[in-house]
Amino acid sequence: MTSTTESVRELLLSRIRDVADYPKPGVVFKDITPLLADPAAFSALTDALAELCAKHGATRIVGLEARGFILAAPVAVRAGLGFVPVRKAGKLPGATLSQAYELEYGTAEIEIHAEDLSADDRIMVIDDVLATGGTAEASLELIRRAGAQVAGVAVLMELGFLDGRARLEAALDGAPLEALITV
Repeated sequence: MTSTTESVRELLLSRIRDVADYPKPGVVFKDITPLLADPAAFSALTDALAELCAKHGATRIVGLEARGFILAAPVAVRAGLGFVPVRKAGKLPGATLSQAYELEYGTAEIEIHAEDLSADDRIMVIDDVLATGGTAEASLELIRRAGAQVAGVAVLMELGFLDGRARLEAALDGAPLEALITV
């Protein structure tokens, strides 16, 4: 739990729309586009995440493709930090480090430019939703393989019933996992 006020949490939650049976029957998708369209809510979200970056001594921010980019870039600007994208395999030019990970329906792979991080960096990973934790876990591995330190992971929303926090526990190695909202 962060120091984010209850009124900010309520504002953020009020702008997240549930979409039933998307992308498949039985799933309730958490749509953040109404939050992004509301300047006050988006600004409050950006402020709250930037505060977490400062709190945990981050020197750079990593955003996870694709919705994590939407949040991480303005947070990096607000926090006065650099932004480094973690992309799906094959989307970054030049030399990359890659990490494969398991999904419920197969495997995926993400990449990062290793030269964008250094041993002096403390990286805060920013994403929109923590679900099962697979992408976040793979990103932590990439950050460490690039030689940087993990300052923590911060997300707008944690889907607690999917238990991604438990999956990330070992990968975090003592670094914090902060969720502004847990459902």
